[in-house]
Amino acid sequence: MTKKIAVLPGDGIGPEIVAEAIKVLNVLKKDGLDIDFEYGLIGGAAYDETGTPFPDETLALSKSADAILLGAVGGYKWESLDISVRPEKGLLAIRSALNLFANLRPAILYPQLADASTLKPEVVAGLDLMIVRELTGGIYFGQPRGIRTLENGEKEGFNTLVYRESEVQRIGKVAFDIAQKRQGRLCSVDKANVLESTELWRETMIELAKDYGDVELSHMYVDNAAMQLVRAPKQFDVMVTTNMFGDILSDCASMLTGSIGMLPSASLDESGKGMYEPIHGSAPDIAGKNIANPLATILSVAMMLRYTLNEAKMADRIELAVGKVLDKGLRTADIYSDGMTKIGTSEMGDAVVAAL
Repeated sequence: MTKKIAVLPGDGIGPEIVAEAIKVLNVLKKDGLDIDFEYGLIGGAAYDETGTPFPDETLALSKSADAILLGAVGGYKWESLDISVRPEKGLLAIRSALNLFANLRPAILYPQLADASTLKPEVVAGLDLMIVRELTGGIYFGQPRGIRTLENGEKEGFNTLVYRESEVQRIGKVAFDIAQKRQGRLCSVDKANVLESTELWRETMIELAKDYGDVELSHMYVDNAAMQLVRAPKQFDVMVTTNMFGDILSDCASMLTGSIGMLPSASLDESGKGMYEPIHGSAPDIAGKNIANPLATILSVAMMLRYTLNEAKMADRIELAVGKVLDKGLRTADIYSDGMTKIGTSEMGDAVVAAL
């Protein structure tokens, strides 16, 4: 049965990097992957066309699709808009509407890029960790929220950090299940010493651990976790944490690998349907210049094949092809170093296609 992929290129470099990922998918279609594409609008591009960053048409398309491939949203152009219609609201809305509560962000250092990291090669060589981020709860969605004027005339901004036990349980189960398939080590990151919501988080993880005797559970405060990611990142196997902490730590982890342009992500619902996107932003300053790195988006396609479309062998092919391209010394600007060959966005996509 043909699987439908909703393609949402978005803003900035989004259309460029998504175009390269589609090249890869078209190769696999010729090799028997039974998929069709349907394009939709999200973010600033959607606002410009429809007045909203997440149109009803995009919601309907996303619900009817088997998986979603997303580029990036946002840019300077829309920063002056009211916060309710900024491009990022489209991203939050699609995650919430589809109940994409589990965000998987692998940080894998290709051996060819050990010198591209800002850390010493011996610190990062062999890095392979998975950050599991809760995506539909926490401070980004908590109510009440807003900006109000106090009696003395001073303005005050406020947000609510809240987690229900059931929300922690379901993201915890995802993380424990992944840890079982890896090295069997799970580090839960919180701030339980000062935040009651994450005190509940820790208590719930400890209770869940009773059902996973083969997984070693540890706990770490988020400030220490950030430090440890830079000091000794290979101590981690799987990390699980809240929405905001995961947002920050996964970007920190991305630089261990040499570039944020190398890291894919998956956002899954309870049935395994997912939205797949690079973890980087829309990079409006380099949009249209053919210099963005499309590998994170291409590797997001590999995650789509693995986690939603159940095509693990095709996922392996993509990851192997990326490795072959790096072996040849081909680099976009973000991962370039002396002695390598600098190429553009479309050339990198073509190189992966050739390796496939």
